[in-house]
Amino acid sequence: MNMSQLETLVTISKTMSFRKAGELLNLTQPAVSAQIKSLEDEFKAVLVDRSQPVTLTDRGLVFLEHAERILAVVEELKQKITDLEETPQGHIMLGTTTSIAIQILPRVLSYFQNQFPLIQTSIQSMPSSQIYSLVENGSVDIGIGYLIERNPDLETSVLYYDTFELVVSPQNELARKDKIRLEDLKEVPIIMLSPDTVGRRFVEQVFKEHGIAPQIAMELSSSEEVKRMVELNLGAAVISKLSTSREVRQGSLIRLPVKEFETSHPVGVIYRSGKYINSAMRQFLADLKGMPETQFIGSE
Repeated sequence: MNMSQLETLVTISKTMSFRKAGELLNLTQPAVSAQIKSLEDEFKAVLVDRSQPVTLTDRGLVFLEHAERILAVVEELKQKITDLEETPQGHIMLGTTTSIAIQILPRVLSYFQNQFPLIQTSIQSMPSSQIYSLVENGSVDIGIGYLIERNPDLETSVLYYDTFELVVSPQNELARKDKIRLEDLKEVPIIMLSPDTVGRRFVEQVFKEHGIAPQIAMELSSSEEVKRMVELNLGAAVISKLSTSREVRQGSLIRLPVKEFETSHPVGVIYRSGKYINSAMRQFLADLKGMPETQFIGSE
């Protein structure tokens, strides 16, 4: 048994295809089949059901659990050996929301990569609620998002505070009002974020507490999509104040203060407790935590 065989089995479990696994691992399909056959012969067990789509047998699922643990230990060993060198290096997988990825990370990563060119970063965009689960299961090394829950297996640190605000197009009739009350939104088409986002849950909670059923015009998965629809005057929206900075400066969106939405929400960094932190992650976390809040909200 070798590491390549374990990696092949894990990849097959994810792709459910010998061909796709081979493409990802840069192996021919016969080479993939040979590696799996070798494992099965060594352990005298059928690990893969080769009918379409390819799945793991019961024995294969047990084997997979241990294979993933073995590969994780080997990866940690590689990181520890690499960290014996003085120069921080390695790869970091970041998980964050679309708005944070667009508004904040370019400034942070530009500075960081100039200082530490041997550290590579990849970014996955997702709702804050998903960040927690992916950091916990190890798919993401560091998350940056709204701090929405406490988890004994995760460490968090506040970077800055954001608020959600009502925005409309300059052509919207609400833009001509001197003062907006929550009750004024009863008959207004509202463009909502998807239900799995912090912003959506917050807005629904405010409306529910005041007995208002919003007139939902559409649901979109990211603040960027919401902003484009609001700019077209298809409705009003309540989204991150930070994410609308550029549009407000350019005049394509108007912010309207509504006191019920004036609540601060902490945005911070999320990472696993007790997990080995390689030199790349240590350096990235230290730089993030050391940055003043103005570094994140300076675009205002």
